[in-house]
Amino acid sequence: MGSSKKQTAVPVRTKVPSPEEVEKRNTVHINAETVTNVTSTDFPGFYPGEDHSWDIEKFRESVRVEFHQNDPYEAQFSLIGVDASIANAFRRIMIADIPTLAIEDIFMWNNTSVIQDEVLGHRLGLIPFTGGKEGLHNFLKWYKKGETPCDYNTVELELKVKCENNENAPADSKDPKELYHNAHVYAKDIKFVPKGRQAKYFSGENAIRPTNPDILVAKMRPGQEIDLTMHMHKGVGSDHAKFSPVATASYRLMPTITILEPILGRDAEKFQKCFPEGVIGLEKVTKEEAKKKGSGYEGHEGELKAVVLDAMRDTVSRECLRHDEFKDKVKLGRRRDHFIYLVESTGQWESDAIFLESIAHLKEKAKRFEKQVVNMVQ
Repeated sequence: MGSSKKQTAVPVRTKVPSPEEVEKRNTVHINAETVTNVTSTDFPGFYPGEDHSWDIEKFRESVRVEFHQNDPYEAQFSLIGVDASIANAFRRIMIADIPTLAIEDIFMWNNTSVIQDEVLGHRLGLIPFTGGKEGLHNFLKWYKKGETPCDYNTVELELKVKCENNENAPADSKDPKELYHNAHVYAKDIKFVPKGRQAKYFSGENAIRPTNPDILVAKMRPGQEIDLTMHMHKGVGSDHAKFSPVATASYRLMPTITILEPILGRDAEKFQKCFPEGVIGLEKVTKEEAKKKGSGYEGHEGELKAVVLDAMRDTVSRECLRHDEFKDKVKLGRRRDHFIYLVESTGQWESDAIFLESIAHLKEKAKRFEKQVVNMVQ
């Protein structure tokens, strides 16, 4: 019998792209009339000899979150090092999957205002409310159709207002708010009626109340009256927009501005005006720059030059590319993996907590998907 030779595996060398090539691939090119290099290419097999397989350690090293503004009702932050599909998943979860409390059922006892019952009910349903976070997120549970309304699944509100003449109004006044009592019905006229254990979680500063008390609900004249009771339940934005925890949740790609050739003097001032305030600054050419050969600043010591101060402020209007003197001196783009979020809360969640909750929801979705895949292959 012939002898067989054992074959040894030959290690495969993987090419590593240069930092310049990585930056080029990771930039969406903004041209005067077109947008190019828009497709992601960092997946296995696209570049021969390069390893782009997903690795958890590489992901941990590259992904990061940087907050630029963090107020209770508004947050701006950057999510860096992820694909657009992940960034968009967070955005959609923030809009549609995080539960909030909103008016669901309305019992109209009397409505003699000019607004029809259905329209009035719709206006009331869209008013955002806030209250104690512990009660909203942990104490209140989901309400199921057919269940008996209880303190842990239903919040009761009431609106009772009647328009009457103001006997003390100035004789020459034409302002309805002076002539009549309750001529305008506002969200602040809605009263919270605590039931059972709700007083423990929703009292004082934690009481259920409109986020903005000055939202106009209706206008009335003497003799007209609104008397109704409302039930609030938990829901999600995918069922109805009134349950969405955000007024808006959007993102944009990080702008890049690369000055290829020096822009000096009056051109620098004109170039600055092509961008929003704070994007481009003017600095004097230093003595060292003027002496450096090939810098483009030779003989221009003390003159103003254009420099990039804060590219994040740019709206990428491409105004500078409309001027012939700048076309070959500047390059515009957007970072493909740098997403700048703007999240505006309606009041029941802190703006930053909405993003953290979206991460938890995505993890739960991934676990359910993994379980389904495992069950499918068994």
